[in-house]
Amino acid sequence: MKQLAITILSALLRQLARLIIWRFRPGIVGVTGSVGKTSAKLAIAAVLSAERSVRWSKGNLNNELGLPLAILGDWKEQQLALVSRGEPAGERRLEKAFFWLKVILLSAFRIVFGRRSGYPEILVLEYGADRPGDIKSLLDIARPNLSVITAVGDVPVHVEFYSGPEEVAREKARLIECLPSSSYAILNYDEERVSALADRTRAHVLTFGFDKGADVRIANLENRSEGERPVGVAFKLEYGGSHVPVRIDGVFGKSHAYASAAAACVGIIFGLNLIKISEALGAYKPAHGRMELVPGVKYTYIIDDCYNASPLSMRSALETLKTLPGKRKVAVLGDMLEIGKYAMDAHEQIGKIAAETSDHLVTVGPRGKFIAEGARKAGMNKRNIQSFDLAEEARAPVQELIRKGDLILIKGSRGIHLEKVVEEIKAF
Repeated sequence: MKQLAITILSALLRQLARLIIWRFRPGIVGVTGSVGKTSAKLAIAAVLSAERSVRWSKGNLNNELGLPLAILGDWKEQQLALVSRGEPAGERRLEKAFFWLKVILLSAFRIVFGRRSGYPEILVLEYGADRPGDIKSLLDIARPNLSVITAVGDVPVHVEFYSGPEEVAREKARLIECLPSSSYAILNYDEERVSALADRTRAHVLTFGFDKGADVRIANLENRSEGERPVGVAFKLEYGGSHVPVRIDGVFGKSHAYASAAAACVGIIFGLNLIKISEALGAYKPAHGRMELVPGVKYTYIIDDCYNASPLSMRSALETLKTLPGKRKVAVLGDMLEIGKYAMDAHEQIGKIAAETSDHLVTVGPRGKFIAEGARKAGMNKRNIQSFDLAEEARAPVQELIRKGDLILIKGSRGIHLEKVVEEIKAF
């Protein structure tokens, strides 16, 4: 009965979303990738908002229910939390029912009576691909006019539901295969698996990355600090012989540089120059839990990257940890979920990197023990490694471990709930 209700609701939302797009004709920027799509979406929204009326999908609205919700309205965070994956099934049923009824009735009213001037000119939407066929299903709701593919990686998130990373890349490629020849596909030049997808689209291709062949190139990346205090990331964006500096405070790592470069590509296509793009990126506010600086207790600093994890993003986070100041570097690492047959080897490899980049290692989750084993094999002292099955169990030991001047990286998949550790040790 419950599955039938979800099926009916999904079909109704899909149809309403199609009608909204038909009624108001917004431009649609579609973003997909196994890593970095949420950050890219927010950076694109920041750049385009400088000149246009823009709505972007909040949180993780990138599936068969989330994508229509983003199209149908600008809902409050509390409302979206009510119907998110984090809300336990079977609880607050009446509130959920009222919310879905509100969505349906308001959407129907907008289709009939809404003014075109009252709807955003541009939608920036995330397209998730947990399983084969997901992108195709979402394209049936809304086809983008311009598409961005961020990164896939050698061991992508959700790869356990695919034959391998190549099939994941092919699924992501659907977002650029649907584009007309007059449109643009924006691709990560640094990742060969993504840049090779240029052959799968009729659209013009614009690339971004650190490598010299990228159309929009990132240069001089620096994780900035003032004395012992980490400050943020700084870099230059280069295009067509010109370059501009970009500074983003409170976050670190390559991921935000990539997001900014992807957003610069979109801005260029919409006619913005590099100076306007750089100024607009000053309004870019990354989502919580993405390499975000958080003051910690005992005069420590936390890099909160606990929203999600893949081998690619985990490696990048640890490399960033190494470059930042701190009397001791502490890595609190949780399981990387949904990577199937790659799990054991991928976690061990992360352990080896952790041994090179951190002084103390705390692992959380059953697969985290492979991280610990990899660190031991790489020469990290056993006394500097602790392992726990649950985030709840790790809270007090991490609190006891940290000292004044420490820099603590906290990263893992959402299902490991490392935000509990962040809450335990952040300063209020």
